[in-house]
Amino acid sequence: MKVTLEFPEKPELKGLNLVEYLLTKMYQDEIFSAGQCADVLHITKEEFIELLGKYQISVFGESAEDFLNDLNNA
Repeated sequence: MKVTLEFPEKPELKGLNLVEYLLTKMYQDEIFSAGQCADVLHITKEEFIELLGKYQISVFGESAEDFLNDLNNA
């Protein structure tokens, strides 16, 4: 599938890789696996997992805050 999007010029979007951003969010929503996202980006699965940190997305499927709360309540 090929999708073409046009966004208005906004300073907030400068330097943002929209494909990376979209794929990390789709991973977070469990639409695609890490391997599928890595394939689309033409990077390794390990590189994609590192990329998740750039967008503050946990590879474990929960937020850092939830993880810390669970840890404190253990």
